[in-house]
Formats: sequence, C-alpha cells, structure tokens
Amino acid sequence: MGADSYQTIEDIEEDHKGGSPIVGIGKNTVIENAIIDKNARIGEDVQLINKDNVKELIGKYFEVRDNIIVVYKNAIIPSGTTF
Repeated sequence: MGADSYQTIEDIEEDHKGGSPIVGIGKNTVIENAIIDKNARIGEDVQLINKDNVKELIGKYFEVRDNIIVVYKNAIIPSGTTF
C-alpha cells in the first residue's frame, strides 16, 4: 500500500465533510490475508477478514482470489464494512 501523493489538511477536511475516508486505513480496522493497492481509502471499523472463507469473488472495490482479498487501486471501502 502506498499513495501517489500526500493529502493536504484541506483535502482531508474536504473528504471528511463528504463522508469519504482519507487515503489509508481508518481506526479500529482489521485486515487479514489481503493485498491493498495504492491510493486505497479504507474507513474506520472495517473488517476485511474473509469471515466466510470465500475462495473467489469479484466486487466493486475488491476481489478475492484463492482466499486472498485484493483491494483495488483508488478503492473506497466505507466505514463499517465487514467481509
């Protein structure tokens, strides 16, 4: 995981007003067995743990390949998401 650029304080405040997570991983988030591509925005209280042991899945912001979660580049995972 990384980012192409840093967010300014103004960018962070604007994202917060619009309800979008900032670039990075939010507080109280648990991620297991995953690859996170750059510029991903993962909100607070997210659980990406593949709790149902899904082997293959293609979703809007991430996919699962051989039980590994792959979060797409520039993906936005809203706060409270559980998978």
